[in-house]
Amino acid sequence: MWKAGVVMSSEVGKKVQAVVDRVNQAVSRRPQTLPCIPPRLVAVSKTKPPDMVVEAYKHGQRNFGENYVTELVEKASNPQILSSCPDIKWHFIGHLQKSNVNKLLGVPNLYMVETIDSMKLAEKINTSWQKLRAANTQRLKIMIQINTSGEDSKHGLPPDETINVVKHIVSQCPALDLAGLMTIGRYGYDLSNGPNPDFQLLLKCRVQVCESLKMQLDQLELSMGMSTDFEHAIEVGSTNVRVGSTIFGTREYPNTPSPSPEKKPKVVCEEAARKMNQLTVTEQ
Repeated sequence: MWKAGVVMSSEVGKKVQAVVDRVNQAVSRRPQTLPCIPPRLVAVSKTKPPDMVVEAYKHGQRNFGENYVTELVEKASNPQILSSCPDIKWHFIGHLQKSNVNKLLGVPNLYMVETIDSMKLAEKINTSWQKLRAANTQRLKIMIQINTSGEDSKHGLPPDETINVVKHIVSQCPALDLAGLMTIGRYGYDLSNGPNPDFQLLLKCRVQVCESLKMQLDQLELSMGMSTDFEHAIEVGSTNVRVGSTIFGTREYPNTPSPSPEKKPKVVCEEAARKMNQLTVTEQ
């Protein structure tokens, strides 16, 4: 299931330190007008084997992120990680379906769920956390995911719904600890055009939320920035960056089986026939 990719486990420590150095340099470039919150580095270890997680942990990394519930459950329960990484903090950073909530909340050392994108999901997590961790009064840290780019391919709340959802969580979900707001933003933004507008929109959302709830800005974190843009994200105010390939190397996903050669001509013919029928109808 897990592949090491182009970066060997022995190199992970050097990669972690290199990213930490870049994080610190980005902090030094951050305007003093921004809240003074040290950025948290979340090492995204999806598709990577446990030994790479252990190696990063040995070099001081504590926060790790996973996108898929099943992979996180398996990895967090791995004997090697359980024995070698007692203080590990798992962040769930992928889209979460309500049917997988109970499975996710059973993860050892689950620290934060960064992708709450609806009131119903928040309510489900709140109820399940209370039941599963009845003896544990510690609240679960969560972030609300905002779709700042407006892309259909991205999950998250529309920005104008943020305040209502925040108010609902704060008032109706006592088992949840609202840590901040999270966004992915569009890929490949050219910074020569100016600051990333998706990050700027998340900053605006934080101001609106804090004004509405009478909170200080430094009480609400911002999770934005990944391998390609985490330095810029920190410079404009991110307090939580999610970095994967820069630390662990390019991800390798299992190959999906391709259709058998016998079936390909049939698919092509059927597709051609469908298009021809559409053309005929149009011409009429």
